[in-house]
Amino acid sequence: MAVASHLGIRLDEYDERIRTFIPGYEAMLDAAAEAVATTPSKTPHVVDLGTGTGALTRRVLSRLPAARITGIDADPDILSLAAERLQDVPAAPTFVTGDFTSVPLPDCDGLVASLALHHIRTADAKRAFYRRCRAALSPGGVLVSADCCPASDPRLETDQFAAWRAHLRQTYSETETAGYFAAWADEDVYFPLADELAMLGEAGFTTDVVWRAGPMAVMVGRAGA
Repeated sequence: MAVASHLGIRLDEYDERIRTFIPGYEAMLDAAAEAVATTPSKTPHVVDLGTGTGALTRRVLSRLPAARITGIDADPDILSLAAERLQDVPAAPTFVTGDFTSVPLPDCDGLVASLALHHIRTADAKRAFYRRCRAALSPGGVLVSADCCPASDPRLETDQFAAWRAHLRQTYSETETAGYFAAWADEDVYFPLADELAMLGEAGFTTDVVWRAGPMAVMVGRAGA
């Protein structure tokens, strides 16, 4: 499904509306960009998984202006927006239209994803994907994912999702808010943060969490030698 259809919005609304959907969106992107900037290479190749409109790529380039970017997204229309947003960068990104879970991942120094990996619906599929990411990364390279990763404790998870709903209620009615969450539940699967870190560890990454707000988190997996 195209990104705008999945979110229930028009494509030209994406950049404005995503902030009404995701609490701490700006800080989350900043933390993800800072994390990928820890890759050892001075001129890294960074692959943006589920590029969207290029917001995270833009943040990465603000920290790593010499980076070479490959953006992968299944939605060609949103990649057109990303190309427009990034037309002024020194080295034009390479865009690949396709599902990042199935297209070949190029050798790289960093893999980044913002609100994308929750489309991988099973733990086995996510483990396999993390192994592919580990194989693509150079020694010391990083996989950085900014996503919804709720608590394992059901009571904490309930509180986290209540806070997320309250964020939407600042902009939308209760009926609209419920409708968004119901629509997202048709495609999105949110594994607990502890499970995500365990799966990354199984794939050969050392792991950390560099940002956390409610159910949202920025996870980092670093590839060893």
